[in-house]
Amino acid sequence: MAINLEKGQKISLDKEAGVKLSKIIMGLGWDAIKSKGFLGFGGKAQDIDLDASCIMFDQQGNQTDAVWFRQLKSNDGSVTHTGDNRTGEGDGDDEQIIVDLTQVPENIKSLVFTVNSFTGQNFSQIENATCRIVNASNNVEVARFNLSTLGSHNAQIMAKVYRHNGEWKMHAIGEIGNGRTFTELMPQITPHL
Repeated sequence: MAINLEKGQKISLDKEAGVKLSKIIMGLGWDAIKSKGFLGFGGKAQDIDLDASCIMFDQQGNQTDAVWFRQLKSNDGSVTHTGDNRTGEGDGDDEQIIVDLTQVPENIKSLVFTVNSFTGQNFSQIENATCRIVNASNNVEVARFNLSTLGSHNAQIMAKVYRHNGEWKMHAIGEIGNGRTFTELMPQITPHL
């Protein structure tokens, strides 16, 4: 049973998954905005391009790499983005970032996951927007974040997955922001490292 994450909550990923995690998936899903036509008929869906990103940091809090729609694989190969979805069409996750925790280099202390609305709509306009962390070995959801309740912001620093005493833990940051890409959120991200 997945935890619905709240801002500031910290969890042990291994403990929540019930097993030692070796691979996780950050899934991002949303639905297109449905506009109403005349008298509620003839409306069409407006495309929304949400983007999932994973930024990698070393022990000193320096960015070492980033996986996002412009770079689909980390330089070390441990983090992979499945590709950019520009509409929100389809069921389930519209974008995924897969992290092989066993392959993340030792010098990497934390991975920060963000979501940005590249097309600029704020989260209150986007239906069924959710982020989730999934145990890739059995496809069981470990944690979930509801983005559609966030209001008039178009970005969120979702969570930090970090090493602590030999295990991977997660801190649900849940901080809202504004920016079309993760680079615009960096001033907000660095205090959480």
